[in-house]
Amino acid sequence: MKPVQYFDDEYLKKAKSFSTEAILDYLENFRLMQQAKDKTRLISIKIPESLLDSFKAKSALSQIKYQTQIKKLMVEWVNNQETGN
Repeated sequence: MKPVQYFDDEYLKKAKSFSTEAILDYLENFRLMQQAKDKTRLISIKIPESLLDSFKAKSALSQIKYQTQIKKLMVEWVNNQETGN
């Protein structure tokens, strides 16, 4: 469920003085904020249970969710490949 924004009478009175350009700018900025930065995709991957268990344990010790850590490692690896490291 999406939150509902309520405006008081004072704000609505002030909003009547907004220019059409200001309203359009606001709406465009709002639209851009609502867009996902990057689509995500659910994948399936086979990993040895012992490796996954160890990875989850190490991630928990670092207080990082293991899937977040996997994504972080993937980004680091891709960025290092781009720079030739």
